[in-house]
Order: sequence, then structure tokens, then C-alpha cells
Amino acid sequence: MNDLSLLETRVLGTLVEKQHTVPDTYPLTLNALVSGCNQKTSRSPVMEASETEVQATLDNLKRRNLVIESSGGRVARYAHNVDSVLKVPSQSVAILAVLMLRGPQTPGELRTNCERLHRFADLSAVEAFLEELAARPAGALVVQLARLPGARENRWAHLLSGTPVNSPPMEAAASVPESKPLEARVARLESEVAELRAALDRLRLQ
Repeated sequence: MNDLSLLETRVLGTLVEKQHTVPDTYPLTLNALVSGCNQKTSRSPVMEASETEVQATLDNLKRRNLVIESSGGRVARYAHNVDSVLKVPSQSVAILAVLMLRGPQTPGELRTNCERLHRFADLSAVEAFLEELAARPAGALVVQLARLPGARENRWAHLLSGTPVNSPPMEAAASVPESKPLEARVARLESEVAELRAALDRLRLQ
């Protein structure tokens, strides 16, 4: 399975994420799913998908059994079926979801960004699941990208949308148009605030 569109991977990634972060409201309504897909934080690239586009995407994913619709209550709700269809464990689903939501990342970034979906014991655990996904007998689901000039680590990308383009991260200064430096800084700060809030929540729970 390597022919999913960007919006299809965004919908699946959002469903996986919200299953863990807002379990009380999962499965998600169409409204909640549109909001999750269009979040300004923890998303790369940021999207502005319409309700009609997300509904059409859900219909496509339902035909492929990747999404399940339930009609409890007054509105339809949607859940992912990624683990069953791809036959991978929950740890791998977490990694795939974060790659679908945020684009290519290093194992260290993945460990941090997966924190709310699955807490990996250490870096080697993340690397082990990445290697497993890359060597999957039914077909690789991730690939290690060539190291970019100036980078200290290799990044990994998912293969659910075909062969990824190995371009610098969108937040990298080189990729920010000169006319939009402020927007890039705001987006980065929003992301940092969200991560700090998540860390505070974890501390309160402990």
C-alpha cells in the first residue's frame, strides 16, 4: 500500500493521534476530524482541508477498510483500522502516524513526538521498530533517507504515499520564503508551546 494521498495520510494520522490524546471523544465526528487535520501545531505541512474534501477522503478510506464508520448517537463517527489492515503492532502504528502528520524525522525526533501515542523506552527501541517496518516481508512501510548536507542524523519517512522526496524540513530556515519569516517563527513557537503543555500534563499525572 503506497498510493495514499496527502489528505488520506493526514486523516489516518489524525485518527491515530486522537485515539490516544482525546480517547473520550474517539471515534471522531467529521467536524472534529476536519479540525484535527487542519491543526496549526504538530502538522507538516499545515493544511486547510474542507469538510467536503475530508468526507470524500473518508469514503475512499472506508472502501479500503482503513477507516470504520459507526453510527452511534446522532452523528457518524470514524475510527482507523490501520493496525489490522497493515498487520503491524501499536508501536509501529504510532511511528507511522507521527510520520504521516509531521513528515520525515530522525529517530530522536520520532521518540519525542510519539510520546503521547506510545512511550518508547529508549532510542534503540524506536530504531528497532523502524528497521522492522523497513524490512517488512509484505512490503516496506518506511525508508531511511540519505543524510542531508549539514545534518547530523538520517531521517526516516513513511512509504504510504510512494517514494518520498528528500527535501529539508519545512521549518528549516533555508526553506522559509523571505516574505514569511514571522509566520514560520509563530508556527515554531506554537509547536513548542504545545509540547511544553504536553510535558506539564505528564508531570501533573506523575
